[in-house]
Amino acid sequence: MSTEPASLAAPAATTIRAKTAHGTATTAQGPRGLGRSVWWRHGLAVVALIWALFPIVFLISAAFNPSGTLNSAELIPKSFSMSNFDTLFNDPARPFTTWFKNSLLVAFIGAFGQVFIGACAAYAFSRMRFKGRRGGLLSLLLLQMFPALLTFVALYLMFAKIGDIIPALGLNTVLGLGLVYLGGAMGANVWLLKGYFDTVPRELDEAAKVDGASHARIFFTMILRLTMPILVTTFMISFIGLFSEFLLASIFLQDVSSQTVGVGLYSMSIGNEKNRLFGQFAAGALLCSIPVVALYLSVQKQIVGGLTTGSVK
Repeated sequence: MSTEPASLAAPAATTIRAKTAHGTATTAQGPRGLGRSVWWRHGLAVVALIWALFPIVFLISAAFNPSGTLNSAELIPKSFSMSNFDTLFNDPARPFTTWFKNSLLVAFIGAFGQVFIGACAAYAFSRMRFKGRRGGLLSLLLLQMFPALLTFVALYLMFAKIGDIIPALGLNTVLGLGLVYLGGAMGANVWLLKGYFDTVPRELDEAAKVDGASHARIFFTMILRLTMPILVTTFMISFIGLFSEFLLASIFLQDVSSQTVGVGLYSMSIGNEKNRLFGQFAAGALLCSIPVVALYLSVQKQIVGGLTTGSVK
C-alpha cells in the first residue's frame, strides 16, 4: 500500500515542475515581449508631448527675442533680452498693467460670486425638499444647452439702459462686466456642488438642528468648511474661464483704459502693426499664464479631491 502513493506522487511532482518551469519561461519572456509590443505607444506619447510643447516654446522664445517682430521670430533665438517686457510696461497707448488689473478684478469678483451663489443653490437642492426641486435642476441642465452668444444683444441693450441710471454698472465698466458674469452662476456649477454636498452626512445637519442651529448657521459654519475642496475646484474653473473670456468683454469694454488683458492683447494682434508688436504680444501672453499656473499649483490637492469625490455621487 505504501508503494502506490509514491508511484502516484512521482508523476504529480514531475507535472508541477514542468508547469513551474513553463511558467518561469513565460514570465521571463513576458516583459521582453511586452516591451517590444508597446514601444510605439511611448513614441506616440513623445510625439504628442512635443506637439503640445511647441507653441509654448515658440511663445517663450518670441517673448525674449529682442527683434520683437513676427518675421524675425525663431524657435531658438540667437540672443535673449527683456526689451519686449520693458516696452510692454512702458507703452502709454497700450496700458498692459491696467488691462491686467482689470482682468484680475473681474475674474476674482465673478469667481467668488459664482461660487457663493452656486453653493447657496446647491445647498438648497441637496438638503431641502420643496415643490419644483426636480424641475429646477432639470431646467438648469436644459439652459446649458443654449449658447451664451444668444444673450449678447439683450445684455448689451440692458446694460446700455442701466448705464444711463447707474453709470458705474453700465457699459465700459469693469463692475458692470462682473455683474454680467454673475448671471452664469446658476449653471453647471450647481450640479457639481450638489454632487459633493450629497456626500456630507445628513446626520450632521440633524445634530446641529437639535442644538438650535439654523439653516444659515449650518451652511456657513459647517457645510462650507466640509466642502472646501469642491469650492476651491469650482472657484478655479470659474476663475480660468472669466480670466480668459473674450467675446463678451470685447462687446462691453470699448475704452482702452477699461479693457481686460484678453481684449487688449487682441488689439495688438490685428491691424497694420501686428508684425511690429508681436514681441510685446508674446510677452503679455506669457505673463497672463502666471496667475492661472500659480493658482493651480497652490490648490492642486483640493482640485483633485473635489473632482473625484463629487463625481462619485
